[in-house]
Amino acid sequence: MAEIKDDSTSEPAAVSRRNFLRGTLAAVAVLGFDPKLRSWATAAELAGGSSLAEGFPHFDGQLLTDDESLTAAADDYGHAVHRRPQAVLRPGSIADVARLIDFARRHDIQVAARGQGHSTLGQAQVAAGVVIDMSSLATIHEVNHGDALVDGGVKWSDLLARTIPLGLAPPTLNDYIELSIGGTLSVGGVGSQAFRQGPQVDNILQLTVVTGRGEIVSCTASHNRQLFDAVRSGLGQFGVIVRARVRLVPAPPQTRYYQLPYTDLHVFLGDLLAAIQDGRFDTVQGFASPISTGGWSYSLEVTKGFTPGHEPNDAVLLAGLHFAPGQQASQDISYFDYLNRLAATVAFLKQIGVWDFPHPWVDLLVPTDRAESFIGSTLDALDPADVGQGPIIIYPYRRNRFRAPNFRAPEGGDTFFLFGLLRTAIPPTPERSAELVAANRALFEQARAVGGFFYPVDSVPMSRQDWRRHFGPRWPQFLAAKKAFDPEALLAPGQGIFNAV
Repeated sequence: MAEIKDDSTSEPAAVSRRNFLRGTLAAVAVLGFDPKLRSWATAAELAGGSSLAEGFPHFDGQLLTDDESLTAAADDYGHAVHRRPQAVLRPGSIADVARLIDFARRHDIQVAARGQGHSTLGQAQVAAGVVIDMSSLATIHEVNHGDALVDGGVKWSDLLARTIPLGLAPPTLNDYIELSIGGTLSVGGVGSQAFRQGPQVDNILQLTVVTGRGEIVSCTASHNRQLFDAVRSGLGQFGVIVRARVRLVPAPPQTRYYQLPYTDLHVFLGDLLAAIQDGRFDTVQGFASPISTGGWSYSLEVTKGFTPGHEPNDAVLLAGLHFAPGQQASQDISYFDYLNRLAATVAFLKQIGVWDFPHPWVDLLVPTDRAESFIGSTLDALDPADVGQGPIIIYPYRRNRFRAPNFRAPEGGDTFFLFGLLRTAIPPTPERSAELVAANRALFEQARAVGGFFYPVDSVPMSRQDWRRHFGPRWPQFLAAKKAFDPEALLAPGQGIFNAV
């Protein structure tokens, strides 16, 4: 079993230590495990005389070893890292997750939970282990006036389909709502509402977690607090989030969506900060776009919800902002259409095949007092081709809205910025993707030098020492939680925090 050490410079254990027999496994469900060969046994292996480990669990769902399942689990939205597991569990119950992890613990098998596979550098992958495909655990159990009880594999879009007709929605949504609830809670969950409502991890009332010990544990801010604090933005290191009670707030039937143009970065950043200070807007986000003749233009996008017959007063709402006069645009749409605003773009990207290109993203959290120089110098040096027509996002946040201890954000100020290059690798080759990943790493080091952090779904290679520096004063608690809840270091090896990847 892996020993958890606070040793960021030691050589990682070889993956081959955990490597199971690589053979031709039939495209049927697994029926057992051969401990001598460290191989999952199907009916064909059983007929051939495999000796099975005692206590192999019965699953309500299926444990699969067919090529299609393994290939899908060895990919993500980055399409750059491909760590092939030896089996994929599609759980039929929370108990299935516990059974699998308990069995894996006894046989030294690594495990990774996968939501919608939207990470970009193999974070939800595991070589020669088991991937838990959480998409099969996706029941909405309750929708109440102030909360909803959902399985970890439920997508935010599916929850919205139930809550919007009731005039309710989660306080903060990702820009892309086709992500799993358990997956985004494991990272943080940010979007255009987070400046006032906080990230998704700060809008959770209760979690049910299967720890690395194979135990099913309920936790809240007042009950099992160590686990509650550990798993929120815990990168899957301490347990699998299998159920969550999500806070709900009133959702406006309509929203007015403003797009305000800028040509000056200093003025643009100043207005982004002004837009989050007095609560006049429900959502705030910014974008940078290349100008064909050189340089950059900027767009501040904000919304204000309303009930028909009580439309916002544009002059009052936009007073004091310094966008280019006469060039602003606005439209009135349903609140759900705003939340689902990326659907048409995603459908188009899938239609033309670009959705399947590598996406070496980098999202950096930059302190406000260094943001203008950092963002400005980055854009000055950036070739628009290095983004591949992907968006460049600049979102302002208020520091006191981010309370989950494992969500690492800049200290020392009341606000900070999320600056993201949502790159698409064009041409979609491994070599081009590797170039952009290397550029991400260099940019991350520049951000870290000015007190910045990165959002850990991105294509930024991290060493053990990097992770220890990332968590900083939180590292002793992070290490203690790993020893308490996943002492064999089985879970989420793809992050590379404690295990070889």
